This record gives sequence, structure tokens and C-alpha cells, in this order.
Amino acid sequence: MKTRQEAITTRLFAEEPFYFWIDDPVWIEDFKDKQEEKSNAKVYTKDDFLKEVYFSEEQYDQLYYLLKRKQNIIFQGPSGVGKTFSAKRFAYSILGEKDDTRVKILQFHQSYSYEDFVIGFRPVKNGFTLKKGPFYEICKQAEQDREHSYFLLIDEINRGDISKIFGELFTLLEVDKREEKMQILYANEEFLIPKNLYIIGMMNTADRSIAVLDYALRRRFAFVDFTPAFDSQGFKKYQKEIGDKCFNQVIQVIKQINEEIKQDELLGSSFQIGHSYFCTKQTVTKEWLESVIEFEMIPLLKEYWFEEERKVIEWSKKLREALV
Repeated sequence: MKTRQEAITTRLFAEEPFYFWIDDPVWIEDFKDKQEEKSNAKVYTKDDFLKEVYFSEEQYDQLYYLLKRKQNIIFQGPSGVGKTFSAKRFAYSILGEKDDTRVKILQFHQSYSYEDFVIGFRPVKNGFTLKKGPFYEICKQAEQDREHSYFLLIDEINRGDISKIFGELFTLLEVDKREEKMQILYANEEFLIPKNLYIIGMMNTADRSIAVLDYALRRRFAFVDFTPAFDSQGFKKYQKEIGDKCFNQVIQVIKQINEEIKQDELLGSSFQIGHSYFCTKQTVTKEWLESVIEFEMIPLLKEYWFEEERKVIEWSKKLREALV
């Protein structure tokens, strides 16, 4: 029989179906070089990052140094703390512009393989063809453009079998192994991971039962913790700009719920509610808050405490009362 935490994790992170085009898996973003996008790239600086992401300048500088030193990092934290949003904007800030031809994002899952990621035979109408994957493509792109940095962002990195996905290239991820050549499967060629390619993975810490991170992965990546930023200067400024009494009351209740979650032995800090649920470009109205509470917060609490109905009722009541 599953423990409550295992049941929670299974219900929250049930594997999504993986759809195919006729002969190609669906990537989150197309890896073709879009020159028209490059010509329209907008300037993006460290200051722009600090305006959009709830980081202090000191935190940014530490992250910048870590990336340059390690080249492979993982943002880890609960759902809704802005890991993917922050990763993409951090990459932009390093590039100095919003250039999506040099920032590519994809998602790992349990069925993802070396053949999907690097190179392998894919089905077509009349049989099979050798297809180059997104990792192969971006490595070649970076290798041919040494003057610029490139970023590969991997969402849900811990949902895939890392050793299977990277295969023999796993060794080349290390900083001192970059630029070393290695024969790759399915192709009669030597392959390298260039020094100007940076990898940022995103990992939901509530998702640990799906894939255990082994020592080999931890040795090649540095880990950066992301937590709910309700008490950050950036979120407080955002809260002040909204200037809504009900919004402030709801945030206060969410912070109390997070304390309860942290104290729960079967949940803990990995299951806290992130601030991103309450970040919007829309006008914050009572109707907007009601929608977030009724269709996002309360269903989440039901998943967390599906065997403790009393807690769900208690906190649901407090959230609704915060709207008065």
C-alpha cells in the first residue's frame, strides 16, 4: 500500500501522454534557427531580470558566478516558485537580449530517450530515418558560433532517466570535459559539447519519487533552491502596487498555509504554495482572486490533505473569508 506522500506525488504528477507528429516528437519549442526572430531580439539586461524576478542583486551575482564556474545548474523548488520563468530570463540577461534562437527549452519525461534527445532513427511514412535531436542541434549551433553563449533549458529534468537520455555524452557535461570529442551512436562522427553551451534544469522538489538523482548527476550539476517569495522585496513591491485589501489578506492566509505544510511530516517545504499563482498582468479583482482560490488553491489542498478533510475545510474557509 502506498504511503500518503507517495499517493500525493502520484496523483499530482501522473505522467502526461506524449504526442507525435507523423515523424517527429513534439518539442516545447522548435529547434530550427529562426533568423527572423534573431533580427527582432530585444535588449535584456541584469536590471530587466531584477525587475521581473524576485531576486536581490546579490543573489543574481552569486547565480551568475555559479553558472560560469559550473556551466550546468538545476533550479529546484516547489511548484509555482517561478523556476522556468526565472531560468529563461536569467539566460536572456546573460545574452544581453531576448534571442530565442540561442535559448531552447524542452521537457523530460519517463519515456524520453537518447534517440529523442541526441540522435536516433525515427519512423516516417516509408520506414525509418536518422533524426537529429534538440541536444545535437544546439551543440552544433553553439560550436559554429563560438562568439556567443547558448542555453538549453530542461524542464522536469528529474522525470527522465538522465543516464539513458544523455548516454555516452553524460561524461562530457563536466566542465573539464567540454570540447573533448567522443564517438556517438547511430552516426559515424565524433561529437563534443562546446564550452559556450550552458544547461539549466528545473526540478520540482515534490516530484522526487519519480526519479532519484544519483551521485553522477549531482557531481555534474550545481543546485539552486527556489522558495516562495512572498516576503521578498520584489513581491512586496508588487503587492503594494496592487493595493488591494483582499489580495493582502489572501496572501497572509497562503503564508499561514505554507507554515502548516512545512510542519506536516508527510509534506514538508517541498510542497509549499508558490508565489507565481498570484502573479498576473491582469487587473486583480475579487473575481480573479475567487477563481484562483476555488479552482487552484482549494483543489491543491484537497490533493495534499485528501485523508484529512478537516484541514481542507478549515483552510478553505479561511481563504474564502479573506475575500470579505
